[in-house]
Amino acid sequence: MISKTHQLSQRKQAELLSVWRSGMYYKPSVETALNLRLMNIIDHQYTATPFYGVPRMTDFINRHYFDLQVNKKRVRRLYKLLDIRAIGPNPYTSKSDPVAYKYPYLLKNLKIKKPNQVWVSDITYIGMRKGFMYLYAIMDLYSRCILNWGLSNTMIAKWCAQITKEAFLLHSLPEIFNTDQGSQFTSDVFTGLLNSEKIKISMDGKGRAVDNIFIERFWRSIKQEYVYINPHNGGYELYQGIEEYMRFYNHERGHQTLDRTPSAELYYGKKINFKSTKYLTKVV
Repeated sequence: MISKTHQLSQRKQAELLSVWRSGMYYKPSVETALNLRLMNIIDHQYTATPFYGVPRMTDFINRHYFDLQVNKKRVRRLYKLLDIRAIGPNPYTSKSDPVAYKYPYLLKNLKIKKPNQVWVSDITYIGMRKGFMYLYAIMDLYSRCILNWGLSNTMIAKWCAQITKEAFLLHSLPEIFNTDQGSQFTSDVFTGLLNSEKIKISMDGKGRAVDNIFIERFWRSIKQEYVYINPHNGGYELYQGIEEYMRFYNHERGHQTLDRTPSAELYYGKKINFKSTKYLTKVV
């Protein structure tokens, strides 16, 4: 979407397209090489076994990586940095969340019948050869279509709100917007945006990653089908690769639960001739 070779500067291109530019640049990570390696190990294993909490992940690393003997304190800090938590019952579930205000979970027993009825969003860690970035994505729950996304070096509420605002400009407004109880989504910046558009806010129960299971499945898909087999050296290269995968995911990749229909076709109600060149093979 934004090109380095275009006659306009990248700043001007971003202004004209009204897109967030943070994903186009990469600042070196301050984490040590050891922690970066551990983060990649944790990310790979968590994607395969999302029910691994800190104790089980610590045992896994110590048992299978003899040169990496870690303690729970380090793994717990990296879990927080990766913004992940084990799927399943957590201790102290009766304690209220410390945020100023949390919203109820509105999707229980709700029948999703049409596009833009419910949008869901989340943030995930994306490792690179050196360093890492965060990916934020917004999904239409009915069609599983990714409506907008962005890359950033940090997880801040302003960034999430900007990507969400872009999605509102590109598509019809949703009736319900569901997130977890992360600080980005409970912030006044983010909830204020949704309230200003009179969108109902829904939040997963604390420690209930399964409440947002569909976008969690998308994280698994993009990591196993693209990120892990295409390690990148920098943010710009990663941005271009993910942009290509998003086109493939929305317009070509069929979903088993949707009768193998591409998500964009279901979202827009028609077939769109928009192919990803990277994943399109022509036989002569």
